[in-house]
Amino acid sequence: MGMCLELVTVSDAIIDQLHADPPLVWALVSPDEPEAVAAARADAVRPGLLARLFGRTPAPVDRPTTLSLGAGEGAATDLDKAWHGIHYLLTGTASGGTPPLNALVSGGREIAAVEVGYGAPRTLTAAETRAFAIALNQLSDAELRSRFAPAEMSRLEIYPDIWGRDPAEDDTLGYLLEYVGKLRELLAAAAAHDLGLRVTLT
Repeated sequence: MGMCLELVTVSDAIIDQLHADPPLVWALVSPDEPEAVAAARADAVRPGLLARLFGRTPAPVDRPTTLSLGAGEGAATDLDKAWHGIHYLLTGTASGGTPPLNALVSGGREIAAVEVGYGAPRTLTAAETRAFAIALNQLSDAELRSRFAPAEMSRLEIYPDIWGRDPAEDDTLGYLLEYVGKLRELLAAAAAHDLGLRVTLT
């Protein structure tokens, strides 16, 4: 399977809801399973040993388990395993870089106290997403091609480590650029509706 990066369009209002109530992120991850939100909330408020011994248990949480999405929200793109290679093309680093081009790996804000896949999901506001879209559009595919450095990518352990393959047999740069195209499309759609993103590594 491996690690894949998923991006989903959401409004700033939904982003505020997710940060105020982190288990609610499961309503985006598994919208047809409201019980996933309830289970995550139960885990979040599960009392510790001392609280159980002394009878202090939190009151049940009575909050929505679904999200009301507006126009353009909920559109998703899966960058497959190309996400880390794309990040390298954008920043020249494995995990660093500066905003907005570091958005895929280290941009935005973590939704605290909840894990989905590999770690906490992150959110990019509408303004951050628009800035990312503009910065990416300023980079042509030709410029991105010029940044492709298989040996350096392998040295930095850019996931997945496929960059040294013979391009005649496995066009790994073409693979990255295909997903850059998908990323451009999603960012354009988000910007058109003034939306941000939820970013999840699964």
